[in-house]
Amino acid sequence: MGTEQIISMKQVRKSYKMGSEKLNVLKGIDFEVNKGEFTAILGPSGSGKSTLMNIIGCMDTLDSGTYDLNGTPIHNTKERQLTKIRNKEIGFIFQNYHLIPTYTVMQNIIMPLLMRGKDRKTAEKECLETVEMLGLSKRLDHKPAELSGGQRQRVAIARALCSKPSLLLADEPTGALDQNSGIEVLRLFTKLHEMGNTIVMITHDMNVAGWAERTVRIVDGEMYQ
Repeated sequence: MGTEQIISMKQVRKSYKMGSEKLNVLKGIDFEVNKGEFTAILGPSGSGKSTLMNIIGCMDTLDSGTYDLNGTPIHNTKERQLTKIRNKEIGFIFQNYHLIPTYTVMQNIIMPLLMRGKDRKTAEKECLETVEMLGLSKRLDHKPAELSGGQRQRVAIARALCSKPSLLLADEPTGALDQNSGIEVLRLFTKLHEMGNTIVMITHDMNVAGWAERTVRIVDGEMYQ
């Protein structure tokens, strides 16, 4: 039996119309990620990495080529279905955390489970192990404004993990953090990777990319492995 692939992209292209101009952002991307890998996509601003992340995360559609996510042909999937796939398969970790400021830590963490129809008690129970592992047990009744940047990012990671996704997709996860908090978050990614999680991390920072087991580069819409 071969290695199980979570991501398989072949000749993925994406362009946008800018007035009468056509801007080719992704120019035939071939990209694969196996289950359990920790991969960094490294590229400067304007390289196409955000567009690629949006396609990987099923937040945008490709113009041509093929994209299979955990066995589902995303290129043949209607947009209505993409939301369901996105919620089931992908745990998102963003640079600016995307936490709801009026919710407590626990409310933020269990939100994806409640959206799937789980009752609050079950959702909280399912998340307790993750919460403890991330050192958030004493912060559950706090609001995001009462937390440090590093703690907020850990809440975002806990929220992503609780849905038990096939893929953790992290967009510049240390971008809003000071150096020490950033290293703390990257150590956490290393731990999650050792536990068997599949992680794809988007970054412009070579030092951050160095924490992954594999780095691919994207420059001007083309990928170099």
